[in-house]
Amino acid sequence: MKAAIYNGKKSIAIVEKPTPVCGPRDVLLKTVCASICGTDVAVYQHGPGTGHKITVGGEFGHEAVCRIAAVGEQVTDFKVGQRVYPYPLLVTGDPKRAGTMGAFSEYILAPDAKWNVGLYAVPDEIDDRSAALIEPFTVGTRAARRSQPKAGENAIVFGAGTIGIAAAIALKEFGCREVLVCDLSDFRLEKVRALGFPTCNTDRDNLKEIASKLFGTAHGLDGTAPDADIYLDAAGAPDILEQFLSMGKIGSRMVVVAVLAGQRSVDILHMTYAQQSLIGSGGYFPEDVRDVMAVMASGKYNISSIITHQFSQKELAAALETASDANHALNVVIKY
Repeated sequence: MKAAIYNGKKSIAIVEKPTPVCGPRDVLLKTVCASICGTDVAVYQHGPGTGHKITVGGEFGHEAVCRIAAVGEQVTDFKVGQRVYPYPLLVTGDPKRAGTMGAFSEYILAPDAKWNVGLYAVPDEIDDRSAALIEPFTVGTRAARRSQPKAGENAIVFGAGTIGIAAAIALKEFGCREVLVCDLSDFRLEKVRALGFPTCNTDRDNLKEIASKLFGTAHGLDGTAPDADIYLDAAGAPDILEQFLSMGKIGSRMVVVAVLAGQRSVDILHMTYAQQSLIGSGGYFPEDVRDVMAVMASGKYNISSIITHQFSQKELAAALETASDANHALNVVIKY
């Protein structure tokens, strides 16, 4: 098989490796379509330690939809040809490989495979390219769920990438009245508006004014604040936390899902008196997979519209470069 190997900053190779062979209880997956994650872009552009823990010299990629190519002799509940979503945390049998499942390689071995554990059936209503986005959509959905949204609440999402868009959709599905999506890229914000969400370019627009006009106003610790209950960081800019603390109303809460390493200064006294909450979110759970598949299968949102570019496996380096340009690309997929 052809496998994509990460060799460090700006260095990947497509090499020939032996195709994995099924053991008695194993399932062999043929990659149909894979999606490029922001963490894949980070390690490609900046080197190891800047995104997922990707091993130099190892396979990588973790967002994919596959078909079953072969099954072990003792396997009775999986059939060749079935389309599946490989759950990165569990599909390889090694949770440490959640970010390096091997989605950029032709085949993935699923040892001791089990339905609704390492593999999930993909509904026919979801096209292959959209199905490759199930993994980042589960991450965004988990972040939305972590905000504990209530019917009628308002939310602000920072970041119009795949995870930010997924979080915005999930917040609406969880009952939020309005969800405002912020970014610096007009290209991405145009995609968001086409999905039905109001937007704000925080590079030139006054977020507080726009949010106050959209949501109305409420009491903040330092005066009038936008009536936004939830702030969700899917962008990772250092000033977003400070913005939440300064403009968040009494009792507002912020979820951080963006991968941004390092320490941040927090005014604990301000947060305490404002009764604000700071919540972390990472990964996903089976309930997120079920919710994402239901939303995608419903056809309520044009999920495939956020896929702006498609490449072949041999063009992976060019695909990673393209995915790095937020002003001209949103989601980039590899089609096998």
